[in-house]
Amino acid sequence: MANSQRKILVTSALPYANGPIHLGHMLEYIQTDIWSRFQKLRGHECHYICADDAHGTPIMLKAQQMGIAPEEMIAQVQKEHEKDFADFNIQFDNFHSTHSEENRELANEIYLKLRDAGYIKTKTISQLFDPEKLMFLPDRFVKGTCPKCKSEDQYGDNCDNCGATYSTTDLLNPYSAVSGATPIMKDTEHFFFDLPAFEGMLLEWIQSGSLQQEMANKLKEWFEQGLQQWDISRDSPYFGFEIPDAPGKFFYVWLDAPIGYMGSFKNLCDKRDDLNFDDFWSKDSTAEVYHFIGKDIVYFHSLFWPAMLEGAGLRKPTSVYAHGYVTVNGAKMSKSKGTFIKARTYLDNLDPEYLRYYYAAKLSSKIDDLDLNLEDFAQRVNSDLVGKLVNLASRTAGFISKRFDGKLADVTDKSLSEMFIAKQETIANLYETREFGKAMREIMALADTANAYVADAAPWQLIKDEAKQEEAHQVCSNALNLFRILVTYLKPVLPKLAQDVEAFLQMELTWNNLDVDLAGHEIAKFKALMQRIEMKSIEAIIDASTENLQVTKDVEAPKVEEVQTELEKEPLAAEISFDDFAKIDLRIALISKAEHIEKANKLLRLELDLGGEIKQVFAGIKSAYAPEDLVGKHTVMVANLAPRKMKFGESEGMVLAAGPGGKDIWILEPHAGAKPGMRVM
Repeated sequence: MANSQRKILVTSALPYANGPIHLGHMLEYIQTDIWSRFQKLRGHECHYICADDAHGTPIMLKAQQMGIAPEEMIAQVQKEHEKDFADFNIQFDNFHSTHSEENRELANEIYLKLRDAGYIKTKTISQLFDPEKLMFLPDRFVKGTCPKCKSEDQYGDNCDNCGATYSTTDLLNPYSAVSGATPIMKDTEHFFFDLPAFEGMLLEWIQSGSLQQEMANKLKEWFEQGLQQWDISRDSPYFGFEIPDAPGKFFYVWLDAPIGYMGSFKNLCDKRDDLNFDDFWSKDSTAEVYHFIGKDIVYFHSLFWPAMLEGAGLRKPTSVYAHGYVTVNGAKMSKSKGTFIKARTYLDNLDPEYLRYYYAAKLSSKIDDLDLNLEDFAQRVNSDLVGKLVNLASRTAGFISKRFDGKLADVTDKSLSEMFIAKQETIANLYETREFGKAMREIMALADTANAYVADAAPWQLIKDEAKQEEAHQVCSNALNLFRILVTYLKPVLPKLAQDVEAFLQMELTWNNLDVDLAGHEIAKFKALMQRIEMKSIEAIIDASTENLQVTKDVEAPKVEEVQTELEKEPLAAEISFDDFAKIDLRIALISKAEHIEKANKLLRLELDLGGEIKQVFAGIKSAYAPEDLVGKHTVMVANLAPRKMKFGESEGMVLAAGPGGKDIWILEPHAGAKPGMRVM
């Protein structure tokens, strides 16, 4: 039986509204969904809310690039996100957006409370400014040469090559990633949240048991370095909420993003008469609030967020639970290997419950990374879900329908079902503490016991003997009851399978009816519940996720006479010696980035990866290629060409291409086995 009812609010981190959901993201939503479904299954009042994180410079710039308003772009992305989540059986009680009136009102209210309490400071800072786009540049939108290792094309806050962190102003040869212009220093007044004022409270809170110990230990480093005031403002142009009484100043996205949890819940409360916002967020609230997040955003949720809530006179989260990253086949997700898998690509090929189960089987309360090994994934699902779980029903249900009018027997020996039910508190505790992997092992050990029981009793043999019909009836009925208990335990993980089993057994599966007596209960005719994973489905996902590294279709070659006509217009260049030619260093390069250049008619800006070294090249191929068609392709470049200063920045090489012009230009593409940095002989 469930304990006394709890009031619980659960959130997942808000997905950013500038791109699709992938399988790395899905880990968190599946983890949170399983936990919230478990709480509901136990009879608790539990609300799972989320929203799209819809503000910030990247969204503003991407919308500009697409030629649409940011509001239109985020609405479009939100529809796609909601469809992906729904098809993965993620059961939000409310999914909203940070770009909402509820969030605007709450952000303003919290900010004004912080300001009036003396926790908002102002000071003038110097920032890099794009003189062409007339905007201040966030760190990630300034690139240049690392001041430590001198690697080029590094971001404004850290170097991918040597790992150094530094101030944006320390970059050598900085340029705007938005326009290519050389940024200038410009003064601006910014608003800061006085985080150091909350040091004592935070030190106490992070050691209170609200955080995983690994998180608490990591956060201590911030206190050792000394907490700093937190910049919460950004200058126009910016897509977000304008700060009250500060025209042209906007809340930094990370200020209103966590308030988005409250905004989404407020939206839900406004739609329902039985929910009161203050019951969950007031200082004296007795409800529980849990945030499930990735380990990369621990600081925001475990320092800034609780300090903001404390300063505004609101309650802090009960707990913040962090998880690790997803790797695929032991490595970071890779577009070239086809392992950067979008949620929609997976859904087009496989049942979402397979992934829900696999993630559950590997999740723990720790912050360890989780590896999605695709071969192990197929084997685990086929063995556990098809071979052990569903097999239990498929081996016995037919006899009940054909021989016993679809009605279950009054099972006299209840020792096995009592043993299964006796595990309920162990399994419940594992769900509660997020030890999903251990819970799955407990459940599958029970499934092994049930299958061994059926194998030993062999009802398919008993049914042949007229004198053993009742024994066969008992065995099959007992097996289906054990199957019911197992699926009830798995209902938070496999909601669709549980729904199908409820239709088959003609009863609801709840934690409170685990020990119900099914004597004489009528079941429906059994239908196949789950299919085995075929490796061809996984291969199809990889194929659909692999960025094309070869020409996907034959390009019709121009007629010889057309080429000759074009060539006749251009006289051949003066002869060079073989020694001169030998100086040209031709290398295979991966086009890691391609983008339009504003006000450039012919040029595209390419970032070419030479096996670790990135070079920027401006290529006159805009008439023949869209940027998105180039990313992921391999090509050949002149790698030792002296850098050339151009209007849009410095070009550090040349891409080899041929053709008469216009749409008929083809970059040189090497064979599929070519590797970035390989020399062309």
